[in-house]
Amino acid sequence: MTIRYFKHCSMYTTYMKGEEEMAPKVKYTKEEIVAASLEVARKKGIEAVTAREVAAELNVSPRPIFTWFDSMDELKVEVYNLAKEKYRKYIEKGLKEKIPFLGVGKQFLMFAKKEPEMFKLIFLARPKDVSGGAMDALKFSQDLVRESVMQIYNMDAKMADNYFRDLYLTAFALSTMLVTDDSPYTDDEMEAIFTEISISICKAYKEIPGLHKGKFNKDKIFKELVKK
Repeated sequence: MTIRYFKHCSMYTTYMKGEEEMAPKVKYTKEEIVAASLEVARKKGIEAVTAREVAAELNVSPRPIFTWFDSMDELKVEVYNLAKEKYRKYIEKGLKEKIPFLGVGKQFLMFAKKEPEMFKLIFLARPKDVSGGAMDALKFSQDLVRESVMQIYNMDAKMADNYFRDLYLTAFALSTMLVTDDSPYTDDEMEAIFTEISISICKAYKEIPGLHKGKFNKDKIFKELVKK
């Protein structure tokens, strides 16, 4: 009995070894796994990026994932970084337009509309232990458009930064309504809102000395405005 048992075990082991050697070995790079994980996040949100979901996207077992990553949290950080690169391309496209500053604003809204889950990942629900978010994106965008805003609108660096900041916050509010399915505005209406605020802020900065630095008599200004 004992001899027969070990004989069968040996035959089974040999059989399984042969099967493993015959089976095709599927290998994925780290970049391919991150790209597949981003696809899952784009379709279902970052919370859906699990070993099972990513493996299904790649049509493999979860094993290759943990060849490259110690945990899913580590993988999600890489997904976040790749999403930021996708966002960067939208912003760079906006910078190539005739008026770069307005191009950036339009591309920001376009990114929210076309990639709502990536927008949420970058701005609203980034993974734990990841720096960045809305204010990080503001500074990144500010650095890219500062020179063009200064030249086109005849502003110094401080005024240009504050001007862009106010328009960025407007675009962020409109984009957040888009990705949460709570926007009552059409594309044309959003562009009109963006333009109205842009003109209003530019006019105010140009006509009220010290406004962009926070050094102005707000009571006096308001009294003059309400009389008109």
